[in-house]
Amino acid sequence: GPRRMLCVMDGIPASAVEPGGVAPTQTEFLLNSIDSFSSYHLPRSKSTQSESSFSAPLSSRSDAKDSHLVLKNKAPRWHEQLQCWCLNFRGRVTVASVKNFQLVAAPENTQMAHDHDKVLLQFGKVAKDSFTMDYRYPLSAFQAFAICLSSFDTKIACE
Repeated sequence: GPRRMLCVMDGIPASAVEPGGVAPTQTEFLLNSIDSFSSYHLPRSKSTQSESSFSAPLSSRSDAKDSHLVLKNKAPRWHEQLQCWCLNFRGRVTVASVKNFQLVAAPENTQMAHDHDKVLLQFGKVAKDSFTMDYRYPLSAFQAFAICLSSFDTKIACE
C-alpha cells in the first residue's frame, strides 16, 4: 500500500489553513529562512539523529499558536464494491499506483473538524510515466513539486 508521509512545512504557520489565515510572503519567508537556518544541526549518522533539532517535537520548537503546518496522508475509505481501500481523486488520477497520495493538514493543525479533510496536495498516476499534481494554498507550486518529487525517492522499484 501507500507509504505514510509526514511533511512539516517549516515556513508555513498552522494557522494558514484556518479561515482568514495567511502564509508569509516570499520575502518574509526568505528572511525567516535565513535567520532560522543557522539553528538547524544536521546529524552525522542515524545514531545521532535524536540529538538533531529536526527530530525535536513540534511543541518544543515553538509556541503552539505559531506551530508549523504539518501535512499527513489522507486516510483511505473502504470501498465495499471493490473490496479495497480507496481515495477519491475526483477523476484526476486514473491509474492505481503506490505513488498516488493525498495530503491534508494534520488534525492538530485545524480547529474545524472538516478542515483536516481538505486535500492540500494530491499526486497520482494518469498513464505510463505520466503523473498529475494538484495543490492549493498555502502550498506554493515549488513546495508541492518538491514533496511530489521526494515521493519517488524510495518507490521507484515498487511498480
